[in-house]
Amino acid sequence: MTTNTPEGEATTDAEGTTHAIKSPHTGGPAPPGFASVLRYFLRLGTLGFGGPIAVVGYMQRDLVTARGWISKQDFLDGVALGQTMPGPLAAQVAMWVGYLKRGALGAAATALAFIAPSFAMVVTVAAVYAHYSGLPIVQALFYGIAPAVMAIITIAAYKLVRLTDGKDWRTWTISAAVFAVTALTGREPIYLIVAAGLLLIILDARPAWRRPHRKPPSAGTSGVRSLAVLPLASTTLGTLASGGALVSLGLFFLKTGALVFGSGLAIVPLLRDGVVAQHHWLTQAQFLDAVAMGLITPGPVVITAAFIGYLVAGPLGALIATVAIFTPIYLGVVVPGRWFIRHRDNRQIKAFVTGATAAAGGALCGAVVVLTRQAITDLTTAAIALVTLALLWRFKKIPEPYFVAAAAVLGVLLH
Repeated sequence: MTTNTPEGEATTDAEGTTHAIKSPHTGGPAPPGFASVLRYFLRLGTLGFGGPIAVVGYMQRDLVTARGWISKQDFLDGVALGQTMPGPLAAQVAMWVGYLKRGALGAAATALAFIAPSFAMVVTVAAVYAHYSGLPIVQALFYGIAPAVMAIITIAAYKLVRLTDGKDWRTWTISAAVFAVTALTGREPIYLIVAAGLLLIILDARPAWRRPHRKPPSAGTSGVRSLAVLPLASTTLGTLASGGALVSLGLFFLKTGALVFGSGLAIVPLLRDGVVAQHHWLTQAQFLDAVAMGLITPGPVVITAAFIGYLVAGPLGALIATVAIFTPIYLGVVVPGRWFIRHRDNRQIKAFVTGATAAAGGALCGAVVVLTRQAITDLTTAAIALVTLALLWRFKKIPEPYFVAAAAVLGVLLH
């Protein structure tokens, strides 16, 4: 069936998918209506299993090759931006497509369409979990799920470090140092990630500082006034932080969302440090269950924030945690988007990303050690973890949720 859209004609196939009709004047595909773009991301958010790399591959296949909705270069620009800015790659590319179509509002709309299905699933499961977590059947399920999740995180950590560090002994040193700090202390200072990025700038791309030829600002100038604002800002943040669980939850996830370098699972050590060690919102076991929910559901792994938010403060907590963690990710796409395309070969940017990603990989490896102590409690859980690890290594194309589901069944049968 042929229909008219705001941006051209399109045909709808038997599955309800809209395809753009090629323009008779240019020979290229006519742009789709934005409603078609939103429907696509809603469907992808519902069925997009397999992790960020797989989901980005689906986008490339569907939006670039099959439908021609965006050009190959535009898509690659979005991937490059996502690899540079903090945040989960799949969500960033989805936002980028919306940004190209309708600017900042379009990015927000595609993000909502992509994230909403997994948010709804996670909140539903969190409600059931919060009500029935004490039942033996639920404990048996997560008895099997927890070691399987550790196997998945182990593989992800290995792939991340191997991919980002390559043959550079300096990045391997950074990863090893952050790994040691995380594994030995059980905590991962978030500033290690930023410090690693700055270190690589100093080593590889030190900017040429030029002393300005102007008089220093005198008392009462704007420079002094701007410094005077700092104590006020600090006081304001302190007041907000003491305003209750919801404000603390929002501030924590806002900060965490700005530091998710490397991959979606790189958020694990940051979350564990804040949620378990600092704020004591969840136990180690509950935190592992939250990570499992992020892995089982489609969409970005950082949707784990919704599960944690629900356990801390109910449905409103889930909403606040989700909005907070995705806000810096969204801003990292729409604010520097066009500027990044012009400056993505900047030496300082590339050096910072290299260092920060190496630190994130080391932190993720350290978190594996810390969380494994909680997940593997006996020979049965050790066997589940080792078998899952071996199968993941051997059968790389099988989506992780299948392994988690199988481990849940084993948990019920064996526990």
